[in-house]
Amino acid sequence: MQEFKPFKAGKVREIYDNGDNLIMVATDRISAFDHILKNDIVDKGAILTQISKFWFDLTEDIVSNHLISVDNDDMPEFFRSEKFARRCTMCRKLDMLPLECIVRGYITGSGWASYQKTGEVCGIKLPEGLRESEKLPEAIYTPSTKAEIGDHDENISYEKSVEVLEKAYPGRGEELAQKAKELTLAVYKKCADYALERGIIIADTKFEFGLDEEGNVVLADEVLTPDSSRFWPVEGYEVGKSQPSYDKQFVRDWLKANPDSDYKLPDDVIDKTIEKYKEAYKLLTGKDF
Repeated sequence: MQEFKPFKAGKVREIYDNGDNLIMVATDRISAFDHILKNDIVDKGAILTQISKFWFDLTEDIVSNHLISVDNDDMPEFFRSEKFARRCTMCRKLDMLPLECIVRGYITGSGWASYQKTGEVCGIKLPEGLRESEKLPEAIYTPSTKAEIGDHDENISYEKSVEVLEKAYPGRGEELAQKAKELTLAVYKKCADYALERGIIIADTKFEFGLDEEGNVVLADEVLTPDSSRFWPVEGYEVGKSQPSYDKQFVRDWLKANPDSDYKLPDDVIDKTIEKYKEAYKLLTGKDF
């Protein structure tokens, strides 16, 4: 049996080279405030993988994606053990754009903090009088740079994103920046509308895109998971305050309230977190995990 070692390991994912394609494994690690926590959240990686698969299928009519298979039977023998069950994605190799493509449909988090100070979010002027957690008149695109582990992503303007992409792909900066923006907003709108009908508000999220061998823009990495998005329950949603959450905001809130935790979670927080992930999975897909 061929042994595999990851050539890249992020906060949550490990990536393995499989010749013509990649195997991306979502671990049970969880990160917050750019730190990997000391606990695992059992089943989290499998839920993230299956949720992404669901969204990739739903958005194929808008943009092609990197997905080949999430079926363990399609994986090399090394990945067919229980350790990797349901958490592997076989995907196309892409040249990844050096951007986090962030879209915000509601004003919350760092965007709310910025708006209170300046009336803007990432340099975009918003209407006066917005309240915390309020739906924006239109979703806004606020890209950021990609940071290495331990560093912070940097919010940048659309104009700066053109510069970043022009440097990486001379002659294509404006075209790729516009395409990334258009696809980000289109995928968000379709998926946010779908989720809303099923009881989940997608307040904001981030996407990543890459270029295939023909230079086409392709949706990649993870899509609209509780790790890359802010999910709120429709039930109980109320403008003017922060919202309860299906995502890891629950973990973030506990860490803020317990600054001496050394990034170690108690069992009850772990249990509640995985319950939230499973609940989101069921609402979105209609299936129990």
